Amino acid sequence: MTLEKGIYNLVEDFIAAGRPSSRFMSIDARREGYVASTVLAGETEQRVKVETLKLEDLTVKVFSPLNAPTALPAVIYYHGGCFVSGGFETHDNQLRQLARFGNCRVIAIQYRLAPEHTFPAAHDDAEKGADLVWQYADQLGVDKNQITLCGDSAGGHLALVTSLRLKAKALWQPAQLILIYPMLDATASFESYSLNGKDYVITRDTLLSGYEMYLAKIDHRHPEASPLWRDDFHGLPPVHIITAEYDPLCDEGEALHQHLTEQCVTCTAQRWLGVIHGFFQLGGISPSARDLMHDIAWRINLARR
Repeated sequence: MTLEKGIYNLVEDFIAAGRPSSRFMSIDARREGYVASTVLAGETEQRVKVETLKLEDLTVKVFSPLNAPTALPAVIYYHGGCFVSGGFETHDNQLRQLARFGNCRVIAIQYRLAPEHTFPAAHDDAEKGADLVWQYADQLGVDKNQITLCGDSAGGHLALVTSLRLKAKALWQPAQLILIYPMLDATASFESYSLNGKDYVITRDTLLSGYEMYLAKIDHRHPEASPLWRDDFHGLPPVHIITAEYDPLCDEGEALHQHLTEQCVTCTAQRWLGVIHGFFQLGGISPSARDLMHDIAWRINLARR
């Protein structure tokens, strides 16, 4: 399928600019560029309540529908940014919309970023954030039986590894996982890294340079660096995986679906056509981004039944 019109224009502009590589940007410029890209997210959803809270020493941001009941299903959300950028500001509009359309409480976890903080800092913060939401569920207005772990890109990776850590501790598990084009294989083994790695804005260089900064001190085949290759998925809650046709990560997301199914995990996957890595944050120019938002909201509501 051809690229959606708005995304096609974005890609053409990127190519015309000489395909600038994130690898050669300063970390500050890389982070500022991510924040600047939020102009493509569309009109800001105002029909929500937004609070920044401290859970012990971890900062979270809570997005709730207006006039929400005392206890709601919750989404614990881990932002993308290749482990080196992203945060509350880059994902604000998506999380507002998710709370609104999903009629749920969305709790965004701010985890430490590389290169200042290398592995396992983000993984530890992601796990701690999930446990704190569970611990303070009553104060947060969260139904403990209806918690979804969700994330995009690096955040999808963190959602998966967090669920594996929770399973190993056997204290609690989320109701489901929703993984949006997750980063799963730091060895970049799949063909889509070659097919889609040069022209589509979020390039092979973007993804791998993030891994290099975050995983600077460990083997990229470590099971928490490349969780795709693990053999201990059995016992995870249901998983839904979202991939994008023109994404370097497309193949590994679909491979995860196969591996989870082989290990008896209930799993679904959908490849969104005509779109690139990061399209979930392009609601201002991408019909698929807007459709995906409603699809995820539907899946959150489905878990209620």
